[in-house]
Amino acid sequence: MARLLSLDPESYSRHRIHTQERDWAETNCYVDIWIELLHALGHEPLAMMPFTLAIDFEGDQWTFFKPPLPDIYELYGIDVQELAVWQPLVQHVEQQVALGKPVLVELDSYHLPDTAGMAYQLVHVKSTVAVVEIDVKKQHLGYFHGQGYYHLGGKDFVNVFRLHGEPDPAILPPYVEIAKLRRAVKFDDAQTLDVSLQLLRKYLRLLPAVNPFYAFKGQLEKDLEWLMEERIETFHLYSFATLRQFGACFELAATYLDWLAMQGESNLIDARTAIKSISEAAKPYQFQLARAMSRKKPLNLAPIDAMGDHWESGMEKLITKYM
Repeated sequence: MARLLSLDPESYSRHRIHTQERDWAETNCYVDIWIELLHALGHEPLAMMPFTLAIDFEGDQWTFFKPPLPDIYELYGIDVQELAVWQPLVQHVEQQVALGKPVLVELDSYHLPDTAGMAYQLVHVKSTVAVVEIDVKKQHLGYFHGQGYYHLGGKDFVNVFRLHGEPDPAILPPYVEIAKLRRAVKFDDAQTLDVSLQLLRKYLRLLPAVNPFYAFKGQLEKDLEWLMEERIETFHLYSFATLRQFGACFELAATYLDWLAMQGESNLIDARTAIKSISEAAKPYQFQLARAMSRKKPLNLAPIDAMGDHWESGMEKLITKYM
């Protein structure tokens, strides 16, 4: 057994982000595992959330938001490096966990039992997990995924690591990272807040030069011409890359501002309300898009303008306070 953390899925206490009622229960697989991994290591993951403010519309999708690795190092002393997969994946995972390094690896959700009802034994979808426990002989894996911590074993272990049969050269190795826990002493609350505010100022300087909702509205108007002829499966892909992406991201940004207020930062309620309004509006708007596609009816684009107004209001207030 190689074990970095001794955790029980039945008794594991999730971070409050994943226990509260939210507009978006999950963010994306990469952010969610960092939230839980940092939480289990005794850190406050909300401190790393300033990056959520600076997402943009990239032309065909919104920024796939991920915590920048330099921020994770500055806040938590965790040095994340890519792992070259040159031997069987399971050997790499076993060795790195034994060395005290969590392994962040893309696996097929078809073999992840925690996705039952969504992907498990239904569809092949890659998803990143953070492995902190593995026993190859007993075919056992302990990993963070989505909103919690889970175990898998038996056939799922064999299949997720492709241990049966000869390797298929057409299947490329996954992207893998290792998290090297370098800092011997954790920051106290005041130090964590100070570093987080430095990051906040950095990302306020990196805000899109032009309101990203203007560009998104123009592209959505064009996309509607072909979306109306597509099946519902295309809606799910489109919505994930656009509405869900910025909706979940700005909800995290609002939660970050809540955390700042809890640390004693004042006069944030107006900025927080404006940014949270984007998340709240994006949730029902995806259903409006789905209905428009199924009924072949025009979609009202005015809510995008309203989201853009909220974006400008929230960012202006944060810039005024912190820049």
